[in-house]
Amino acid sequence: MRHLKYSLLGLSAFVRGTSAWGALGHETVGYIAQEFLTSGALSFVKSSLGSTYNQSLGSAATWADNVRYETAYKWSAPYHFVDAEDDPLDDSCSVSETRDCGDGGCILTAIANYTTRIQETSLSASQRQEALKFIDHFLGDIGQPLHVEAYEVGGNDIDAVCGGKSTNLHAAWDTGILTTNINGSYGGNLQTYIAALVARIKSGEYKSLTSDWLSCTSITEPVSTKRSVATIEEDIKRLGAEKGKRASITPLECPLVWAREANAYDCSVVFSYDSGDDLCEGDYFDNAVPVIDLQLAKQGYRLAAWLNVIFDGETGLP
Repeated sequence: MRHLKYSLLGLSAFVRGTSAWGALGHETVGYIAQEFLTSGALSFVKSSLGSTYNQSLGSAATWADNVRYETAYKWSAPYHFVDAEDDPLDDSCSVSETRDCGDGGCILTAIANYTTRIQETSLSASQRQEALKFIDHFLGDIGQPLHVEAYEVGGNDIDAVCGGKSTNLHAAWDTGILTTNINGSYGGNLQTYIAALVARIKSGEYKSLTSDWLSCTSITEPVSTKRSVATIEEDIKRLGAEKGKRASITPLECPLVWAREANAYDCSVVFSYDSGDDLCEGDYFDNAVPVIDLQLAKQGYRLAAWLNVIFDGETGLP
C-alpha cells in the first residue's frame, strides 16, 4: 500500500513552478488514460515508454515536472500554464489565447506543438517519446484551475492553511486537498483512488457525462467564427492539415475549451473561502474534492481520446 501522508511544511516556498496536481494528480490522469487506450495508441505508448516507465502513462506523467528545473529544460516552464488575465474575485472568469498566451507560448501552444511532433515519423524515437511525455503531462495541467489563472501568480502568492499547516492556495489545490482526500477516503492508496475514478467513468456517475467531455464546443463558443471545430477528431485533423503551412504553432480548439472549463472553477469554487479557513476540512474541502475528482477523471479520459485519435483515427470511446 502506498501511503500518502506527506508533510505540507515548506510548500509555501513554491512559486509559479509548483507542479499542477503534484505527482499524485498527474499519475492519476496517466493511469486513467491507460485504461481507455485503443490498440494503436496502446502499442505506441508501450513501445515508446518501455521499461523505463513501466510502459505506462501513469509512470511517465511526472517527467515534465521533474525536468523543468534542469538547465536543459528550463525553456519548458511557461508551457505548464496559461496566465488568464481575468478577475475571479469579481466573478469574471475567462481565457483568451490572444490575451493570455504571451509571445513565448503557453500550455495551449505547447499541446499543439507536441501533438504535431508525436506524429512526425521523421523524428527520432526519443524525440517522439518526449512529445508523448509532454502531452501526458500537459493534458493534466490544463485541468487544474489555478494553472489557467494569473491572479496572484495562480494562487502561489496567497497564503493558506491545509490540515493545520501553512501552505499557499496553489499548493493546496496541487497536493494538499487531494492528499487529504486519498488519505481519508481511500486508505492512503493511490491505486484504490484511481480504480474508483475509473469505475465512475465506466459505470458510475460520470458515465453519462463522457460524451460531453469529448465535445469541444459543449461549454463555450468557438474560438473563432472562421473555425467550427466540434470534436477532438476534427481538432487533430485540422492540425495535420495546417502542418507546414504556418510559421508558428497556433492553439487548438479543444485545449482552449478545456482551459476555459477549468478556469470557470476559479470563480465558483477556488476563491470561495474566508481568510483563515483550513482548506483541507469543512465546507471548502467538501466543495473542492468533487471538482478535483471530476477534473482528474475528465482529463485522463480526454488524454486517452487524444492519443487514440492520433494513432487510431478516432477516440474509440462512447
